[in-house]
Amino acid sequence: MAAYQRVGDLLDPASTVLLTVECQRGVVGPDAALPELARAARSSGALGNVARLVAAAHRGGVQVIHAVAERRPDGRGASRNARLFRAAERLPVRQLSGSTAVRIAPPVEVAEEDLVVRRLHGLSPLGATGMDALLRNLGCRTLVVTGVSANVAIPNTVFDAVNLGYTAVVPADAIAGVPAAYTAAMIRHTLSLVATITTTDEMLGLLAPPRRGRPQ
Repeated sequence: MAAYQRVGDLLDPASTVLLTVECQRGVVGPDAALPELARAARSSGALGNVARLVAAAHRGGVQVIHAVAERRPDGRGASRNARLFRAAERLPVRQLSGSTAVRIAPPVEVAEEDLVVRRLHGLSPLGATGMDALLRNLGCRTLVVTGVSANVAIPNTVFDAVNLGYTAVVPADAIAGVPAAYTAAMIRHTLSLVATITTTDEMLGLLAPPRRGRPQ
């Protein structure tokens, strides 16, 4: 399905933020809590595409924010009002604050100017985490959403962004979920209705336009 707006018309580096969602070792790394999701993120090329977009944003001066989901060892403040949260408590790999599991996973690189927003509860990094205030202080109007999962966190993030007044852009090949067919269906039947859908290759030239050579 075609994007409802031209991506190039939406991306002004001064008012665009690139968001990575849960691209952390404990979610998409080799020893992740959900191996099937981690495999999907890597085998589909989505994680690699997130890394390419982040690198382009760094070159182009576009602000990057990494959203990390974690929990305290004692579980204080964690959500328990859904099956997903209760299941997470029993997983062999837990997203504990300060642990390796909550570090951003390679090949995604974190630059000094990047912001990292951590949450202890909920399904979306925009849900009462303070990120909305950060985005407004940064002058953000367009939020580029990447990462995992297309099952839960990505649609929640896009919906929250739209409800808060931001324009959402989703590079379809820089998000992943399980099964792969569900990700494609989510993009086509849901996300395309509320966000501008694009690709990593299209985004790269917009985030960091090639420099013109010196005139001869």
